Amino acid sequence: MADERKTFLLRVDPALWKEIERWAADELRSVNGQIEFVLREAVRRGRRPGGAAPGESGGGEPGPRGPTAGA
Repeated sequence: MADERKTFLLRVDPALWKEIERWAADELRSVNGQIEFVLREAVRRGRRPGGAAPGESGGGEPGPRGPTAGA
């Protein structure tokens, strides 16, 4: 069976490309493999209103259920 992956052009800032290259090398992946891994993980985690992942609050602020909640 032939590889049925979708091919597309991606323009990336050179500094971001360097970081992805470094990350991919650390995990023994190609840059393409690393980008695919990151995208697959993001899809697996799902989308939430405000961009928050499951178990996280939106906007990068601490959620209402921290260690001091209700204290």
